[in-house]
Amino acid sequence: MVWATSKAPRREVFGWAMFDFANQAYTLLIITVIYGDLFTRVIVGDGGDDYRLGNLLWSTALALSYLGVVATAPVFGAVMDYAAAKRRFLFLSYITTVAATAALYWVEPGYVVLGFVLIVISSYAYSMGEAFIAGFLPDIAGPREMGRVSGLGWSLGYIGGLFATAFTVLMLGEVSEENFDRIRWVGPFAAVFFLVCAIPTFLWLRERGHPRALPAGQGYLRLGVARVGQTLRSLGYLRDLAVFMVSLLLAMSGLAIVIAYAFIYGAQVIGWDEHARLIMFVVTQFSAAAGAIGFGLTQDRFGAKRTYMVTLLMWVSAILLIWLTPELTEALNRWLGTEWQAQYVFLAAGVAAGLALGSCQSAGRTLVGLFAPPGRAAEFFGFWGLATKLAAAAGLVGVGALQAAVGLQSAILLCAVLFAGAFMVALGVDEARGRARGQALVE
Repeated sequence: MVWATSKAPRREVFGWAMFDFANQAYTLLIITVIYGDLFTRVIVGDGGDDYRLGNLLWSTALALSYLGVVATAPVFGAVMDYAAAKRRFLFLSYITTVAATAALYWVEPGYVVLGFVLIVISSYAYSMGEAFIAGFLPDIAGPREMGRVSGLGWSLGYIGGLFATAFTVLMLGEVSEENFDRIRWVGPFAAVFFLVCAIPTFLWLRERGHPRALPAGQGYLRLGVARVGQTLRSLGYLRDLAVFMVSLLLAMSGLAIVIAYAFIYGAQVIGWDEHARLIMFVVTQFSAAAGAIGFGLTQDRFGAKRTYMVTLLMWVSAILLIWLTPELTEALNRWLGTEWQAQYVFLAAGVAAGLALGSCQSAGRTLVGLFAPPGRAAEFFGFWGLATKLAAAAGLVGVGALQAAVGLQSAILLCAVLFAGAFMVALGVDEARGRARGQALVE
C-alpha cells in the first residue's frame, strides 16, 4: 500500500499510524483481554456472586474515566487548535497513560481502591490520546484519502495488539490467583510497549498550525470554553454532524460494552479454556485488521456513511450470534449429531465482531474528519471523543446494572439495541451536505 498522501509524506503517515499500533497494547491487554478479567475475578474476586460486584466496579471505573473525557476533550481540542499544541497535548496523555499503566503492577488481590483509581487515570489519559491523535487526520490526508489512512491506523493497531497480547499470554500465562505473581506484569509490559512503539509518532508527526496570541485578559481555558460555545451555537447549521454524533453515541455505547466485556463474557458465560481464549484473540485481531483496511478503502470509493451503516448491521448480527451461542451450540449438536463445545462456536461470533470492530471505528473517525471545518480538527475530534466516551460511560453503567439484575448473557442484548438505534439515526445524515457545510464554516 502507498502510504504517502497529497498532504504528508509516507514517513509522517506511518508515524501517525504507529500511535494506533502502540496504544492497542493498552486497549487489549488492560481493557479487553487480561486486566479486566484479572480485576473482576482476582483483585475483587466475588466469585460466589457471579463476579457481579467486580463487573460493576470495572464498569464504574471505566465510566468515570470516560466522563472525564466528556468534560474536557472539546475544550482541550479548541485550545490545541488555537495554540498549535496538538503534539504537546498528545505527549502529555501518552506519558500519563504509560505511568499509570505501569503502576498496575502494585495492585494485589484485595487492593480494590488502588486498582480502581489507576484504571480511571490510565483510561482517561489513553482516551484523551485517542482524540488528540485523531485531530491530526485532516492535516495528513485529503478528503479522498481519509478512509484508507484511518483504516491503516486501525489495521496497524490490531496488528500491534496481536503482537503485544500474544506475547503476554504466552509469557505470563493464565489469569488466576495462583498465577498472580506472573500475570501482574501485564501492566508494566503494556506500558513499555506503548512507550517504545509510539516513538515514531513523536519523531515524524508534524505540528502544522501556527499559534495565535491570546486576546487581552483571556486565558486558554476561558478561550477554549468560548470556542466550544461558538461551535455548539453552530450545530443548527452543522446538522449532519450533530445527527451523526447522536448515531455515534449509540454505536459507541454498544462498542464500549463489547470491548470491556467480550473476554469477561467468554470466561463467565461461555466458560472457555485458555486455548479457546487465545484462538479467539488471534482470529478477532486478524479479522479486525482485515475489516479496518478493507472497509477503509471502501470508504474512499463508496462513501464513509454507507460504510459506517453496513458495519452497524454487521454488529447487530454479531451480537445476536454472541447471545445465541449456548443455544445455537445445542441446536447444532442435536441436528448434526456432533459434540461441539460452545467455546468453539463462539469463535464464529468473534470473527463477525472482529470484521465490524475496526471498520466501524475507522468509518466514524473518517466522517468526523470530513465534517470538521478547516483549522478546527482538534476541537471537532474533541467532540468525537466526547460522544464516544459519553456513550461508553452510559453503556458500561447500563450494562453493569443490567447484568447485576439479569446476568451477563441477557444484558449483552443491550448492544444489539444500541447498534440498531445507531443505524436508524444515521439514516438522517447527508454526507455530501455535511462536508460542504463544514468546509464553508469560518470563524
